[in-house]
Amino acid sequence: MAGRWVEGVWVPVKSPIDLSPYVEVARPSGEAVEEALRAAYERGRWAVRDMPGERRLAVFNKMADLLERYRDDFVEALVVGNGKTRPAANGEVSASIERLRRADLDVRKLYGEYVPGDWSSESLEAEAIVKREPLGVVLAITPFNYPLFDVVNKFVYSAVAGNAVLVKPASSTPLPALMFAKVAEEAGFPMEAFSVLPIPGKAAEELAKDRRIAVISLTGSTETGERLMRAAGIKSYIMELGGGDPAIVLDDADPAFAADRIATGIISYAGQRCDSIKLILAEPKIYGELKDRLAERLNAVKVGDPRDPDVQMGPLIDVETAEEFERAVKDAVEKGGVVLAGGRRRDNYIWPTLIEAPAERLRDMYLYNHEVFAAVALIAEVRDVDHAIALANGRRYGLDAAIFGNDIVKIRKAIRLLEVGNIYVNDYPRHGIGYFPFGGRKDSGIGREGIGYPIEYVTAYKTVVYNYRGRGVWEYL
Repeated sequence: MAGRWVEGVWVPVKSPIDLSPYVEVARPSGEAVEEALRAAYERGRWAVRDMPGERRLAVFNKMADLLERYRDDFVEALVVGNGKTRPAANGEVSASIERLRRADLDVRKLYGEYVPGDWSSESLEAEAIVKREPLGVVLAITPFNYPLFDVVNKFVYSAVAGNAVLVKPASSTPLPALMFAKVAEEAGFPMEAFSVLPIPGKAAEELAKDRRIAVISLTGSTETGERLMRAAGIKSYIMELGGGDPAIVLDDADPAFAADRIATGIISYAGQRCDSIKLILAEPKIYGELKDRLAERLNAVKVGDPRDPDVQMGPLIDVETAEEFERAVKDAVEKGGVVLAGGRRRDNYIWPTLIEAPAERLRDMYLYNHEVFAAVALIAEVRDVDHAIALANGRRYGLDAAIFGNDIVKIRKAIRLLEVGNIYVNDYPRHGIGYFPFGGRKDSGIGREGIGYPIEYVTAYKTVVYNYRGRGVWEYL
């Protein structure tokens, strides 16, 4: 923290693979957290702001090189600490490397504007530049599911704009953030401008209240976002919150293709993704075949220890989430749902689950009204695309939606009417490195993540007006 590695109360962190401790992490004291914030505010924000942009990019590229050098260590941390399969862990490391290298694309949003004065009588013989400046200190609160990439992503767009960054990693997966801090230190980033604070959520809420923190960037649940905003008050916010996405399947879609893509969107990282598919709404002609193909695909998924190369889906992060999954399945069945695949759990392992639900009962079901962070989805037959749109929009969330089919009129109508931030046509939702911007509407968040777009929330406009009245620079007719 603030250029020093400090000790604190040592807290064990459990692996979701067998729920046994695999590492101990030092939880810093309140005094140490205050020291990190003071260093970031008094020295760090100026150290990074005074570093020329080209040098920032050079340091980011060196970080990318170091991530590649230490790839195996990061992969191991993600497999053991998150329960990810090795291909998924490798993918997260690769995405983090690419995000660092693509910081050059964020820079395009840092350029300012020129405003001539002669378009208004009151501003004749004047001109202005509109520039962007860093807001100062960014508090980045990251989730458990992408504990390396989300740290890297928030660090990149905050620091490339000249801000100091404090990272509060998820308590269940803090190790990748601490390892990345070591990479940043080795690459030559000014460490008074970067601290990783493995503190509990309540302590983070207290920290968020501090007026020295200008920006809060959170990826987490809607409930966490609401609590944080009430606690922190007036600041700049970037919040990617609850999701769980609908997929609308039109009658003219390819059922085999749609089933395969939707299944991937359900089971990827055991459904522990904000952009995971949780609701499938299919038109009548395709419904039966799609349902059968999807159930067959999910029933074939091998669940188990992610270190086994044959395993396709590992555990949930904790037993509590698995218990919520179990309650949600029971609720759906009690309200007319029929389990077509999965529905089982063992400790914190669940089997990918598909539940057929009567469309008229969907709105009563827990799985419709809440985001259950697990590989579980409802499927329902709808009358037509208008019915599907109404059910998709009826949820409190508005992160993404997927549409499968070829009828451009129906697709275009759905694009216009769906109340979501992102729409994927003939693919499952996936945010990747954020090359395409993403973010939610309604209870799914504020602002946009993705290369370049968060710059708007970690910087402030500053307008500088030059008055040349009477200096003879302009001679208007």
